Amino acid sequence: MASYLLPALVGPWPVCFPRSPAPIWPLLRRSLGVEDRTAGRRGYALTFDDGPHAQGTPAVLEILARERVPATFFLVGEQLRRNPALGREIVAAGHGIGLHCDRHRNMLRLTPAQVREDIARALASIEDTTGRSPTLYRPPYGIFNASALRAARRRGWRPLLWTQWGRDWEKRATPQSIAAHVTDGAGEGSILLLHDADDYSAPGSWRRTAAALPGVLEALAIRGLQPVAP
Repeated sequence: MASYLLPALVGPWPVCFPRSPAPIWPLLRRSLGVEDRTAGRRGYALTFDDGPHAQGTPAVLEILARERVPATFFLVGEQLRRNPALGREIVAAGHGIGLHCDRHRNMLRLTPAQVREDIARALASIEDTTGRSPTLYRPPYGIFNASALRAARRRGWRPLLWTQWGRDWEKRATPQSIAAHVTDGAGEGSILLLHDADDYSAPGSWRRTAAALPGVLEALAIRGLQPVAP
């Protein structure tokens, strides 16, 4: 079970369930329309949050190109405005894109108007820079609130979380720990979360992620898992 938070929509205030017990989480997720499996429940989908990043994104793209593995990048508007060419490079390489945020903030700390503004600004940056309209949405920290979910539903987006994460943002993370975390329990339909940037995490964390990535892909291939779009 991934260690993220998801708010239940109870009254006007969201209630968070950290590490929800197994009987609660699937019911809560389904009731909110939030997904954490590939659309076909087959293969695995590799996803990256928080970029693009001037060093981390090219390092990851190089490995993915060498291994011929597609991925999906959940983009941050303010980072895309700093690195527009990298956003276009992600798309040109055949990878998918999703919307993460414009500024990396916890949705529970924002007013409904701030949530709508953040999403709208990120969307405009993504469309203007890449020429693509995202259909996947994952908020910072994997935390939704009512306003974020309503915005996603109005646009017909799939709110998408993950089943395994590498905990690669942590200062103590190593390539070995990242690979172990993100592959532990991974199977058909898994959504894997890594980060190609360190703007919101431990400095230099992207280097450890890039170092872990070849081993991650090899371990998944040994299991017979095929990379797919989410």
